[in-house]
Amino acid sequence: MKKKLGIIGLSLVLTTSIVAGCAKKEQTPAAGGNTAAGGKNITLKMFQFKVEIAEPLAKLAAEYEKANPGVKIQIDTVGGGSDYGAALMAKFNSGDKPDLFNNGGFSDLDKWIEHLEDLSDQPWVKDLVDVAKEPMTKNGKLYGQPLNLEGYGFLYNKDLFAQAGITELPKTITQLEDAAKKLQAKGITPFENGYGEWWVLGNHFANLPFAYQQDPNAFIDSLNKGTGKIPGNPVFDQWIRLFDLQLAYGNKNPLQTDYKTQVTDFATGKAAMTQQGNWTQLQLTQTNPNLKVGFLPMPISDDPAANDKLFVGVPNNWVINKNSPNKEEAKKFLNWLVTSDVGKKYITNEFKFIPAFKTITGDESVLGPLAGDIMRYSKDGKTLSWNWFKFPGGEATSKKFAASMQAYIAKQMNKDQLLADMQKTWDSLKTTK
Repeated sequence: MKKKLGIIGLSLVLTTSIVAGCAKKEQTPAAGGNTAAGGKNITLKMFQFKVEIAEPLAKLAAEYEKANPGVKIQIDTVGGGSDYGAALMAKFNSGDKPDLFNNGGFSDLDKWIEHLEDLSDQPWVKDLVDVAKEPMTKNGKLYGQPLNLEGYGFLYNKDLFAQAGITELPKTITQLEDAAKKLQAKGITPFENGYGEWWVLGNHFANLPFAYQQDPNAFIDSLNKGTGKIPGNPVFDQWIRLFDLQLAYGNKNPLQTDYKTQVTDFATGKAAMTQQGNWTQLQLTQTNPNLKVGFLPMPISDDPAANDKLFVGVPNNWVINKNSPNKEEAKKFLNWLVTSDVGKKYITNEFKFIPAFKTITGDESVLGPLAGDIMRYSKDGKTLSWNWFKFPGGEATSKKFAASMQAYIAKQMNKDQLLADMQKTWDSLKTTK
């Protein structure tokens, strides 16, 4: 989500300070127990962005405190529409630097690498799934522990599809439009578009024309070198067709539709499809426990083999402030998180995360049907990459992309102006001239 998940978050600007366990109450080490750092009390400061897990994360912290007398974990959560990166920078500038925080990798890793502890020697590194290594690896060193794997595409309501007589799931853009027409004919809104959120557009939807390139990394490199262009690129032209399709068959006020409204409207049957990821599973289940939901691909052409894929990646990573006096305790916590029975249980059963570790097993009956679809697509090798962390300005690029896309939605720009504006944004922020 993400960060957000990845980010990945709620529509509300949420800043929640949680002192897990007994808030404001000093813990007394149990008789015969080992206190942290030679008997000294330690407060681990954690600054994280995934609002979806704020509550269970606090409970997890309490479990760790119970097993480690003398350690308290203070959790600050900044997510949703708020700017996690700016809030994190403010923390560092104020001197209130967290011990543990989140990093998205790639350009975000480059931005923060001077503050990050090398975690290459940690025992859990050998258990990482391959896709989880690349975002946080620099010069052969690993600087982050992945939170999880996530995927996104079109969520679809199986009951509404059945009502519209859709028996074959669309895997091409023509089939998708046919499905939208059938839904509309039954009085069902085909798409719920949450375009009030910059990250829905600037991260996830803007990722499509990059991920669908024959070689996304080579294309990004060509943009940075000035040998490649967004205007005139055939994949971007195909992407605009999908953009127009969602607008033509979508809800009336997409620019006023925030994340909470988007997910709630979809969960309550006000639309048959919406662009989101498996991080919505908790909210969907809480809103409508009887919802039958699954994933569809987001096709931009009529090639079913190329389009029948989901976008799968690592939403964010735990990193450690290398200058923290508590960094050894922070390492101990991260190791406990992914090796202890308690930590593993929270990752799957409470956070509903698809594990990024070979030693942690995810089960669809626990994680939900959306995670089940992602795991099946991943197993079959039908995945496309996440690329917004590779954008030269990171979040700044995504936000500028989103602003241009919102102008297009509002009919303040045409297609050619939108693509030219995206090129202008890239050129203004690229690091390789």
